[in-house]
Amino acid sequence: MKNKKFFFEILIKWNRNENKREMPWKGEKDPYKIWISEIILQQTRVQQGLNYYNRFIKKWPTVNDLANAPEQEIYKLWEGLGYYSRCRNLITSAKYITDTLNGKFPEKYADILSLKGIGDYTAAAIASFAFNQPYAVVDGNVFRVLARVFGIETPVDSTEGKKLFKELANELLDKNNPAEYNQAIMDFGAVICKPAVPLCAECPFHERCIAYQKRTVEVLPVKEKKIKQRTRFFNYLLVEQDGNIYINQRTDKDIWQNLYEFILVETGSLVAEKEFLHSSAFTSLLGKNNFKVNRISKIYIQKLTHQTINGRFIHIKIKNSKANLKKYKLIPVRDLKNLAFPKFIASYLQD
Repeated sequence: MKNKKFFFEILIKWNRNENKREMPWKGEKDPYKIWISEIILQQTRVQQGLNYYNRFIKKWPTVNDLANAPEQEIYKLWEGLGYYSRCRNLITSAKYITDTLNGKFPEKYADILSLKGIGDYTAAAIASFAFNQPYAVVDGNVFRVLARVFGIETPVDSTEGKKLFKELANELLDKNNPAEYNQAIMDFGAVICKPAVPLCAECPFHERCIAYQKRTVEVLPVKEKKIKQRTRFFNYLLVEQDGNIYINQRTDKDIWQNLYEFILVETGSLVAEKEFLHSSAFTSLLGKNNFKVNRISKIYIQKLTHQTINGRFIHIKIKNSKANLKKYKLIPVRDLKNLAFPKFIASYLQD
């Protein structure tokens, strides 16, 4: 298909006449607000992300406000979104912009791309939406639309595929109005060319769409890699003493970095309750007669991108300080509400 001009013409016509998708950041020119919206929407459904975006912008309306905010306040507001590395990178980049760039968000694509946590897609989104620079966004919606309309069977997650789709996206881009074009193709993928049950009957491309003609819509785009899943088993001990409770802040390079948790004992498999309470891992912390088990929760499960967490929460009361818990911090139970916990723990606390 040598002449691809039809794609731009049909897409823009659909956008101006048919696209009714409303979002608070559409048409936004403030690079800070665009950045926040794009980072929140990574790995997050739009409906879930809307509330977080509005709360973020209300609490920290400028990059300087975010840079000067207490980190735990930011993590607390982020609580429930998951993928906390996004939040860490936001904090790092906000401080860099404020301290090194005098609070001025970078305008050049290469400078935007150099910010921690920003990849090609987010840099292109900020450059085009805020500064109308001719960089094509390539996200899941764009992969899907291009793969189907042009019948591309190259895996989107292969080296060849990434290069091919990026080149095609930039070839199709309206260089005079990249902001409208980029928003239009993403909206089209979300509203019409959906992953499941696409609205082919309503699609203005169906006469030109190779996948529609070949009946391969449901199998495109092609993905090459399958994520290997790891299963982990967490036993959380909620050790309470005189109205206080022991907590720990995760600092290792693992999931949930910088968030708080209770005393964790990770086991290689799901161990029976009685067996766990008599295990050396447990007794080495609390001793054999230094505690009373108040209750043991059901098994909680959370699926992350590369791993599945299975775990239980064991609420324990101790009367003295003979337990081996010096590495943990003791705080009033009432202060738990002020700390940022991973969703896995927050779900338990809300039950």
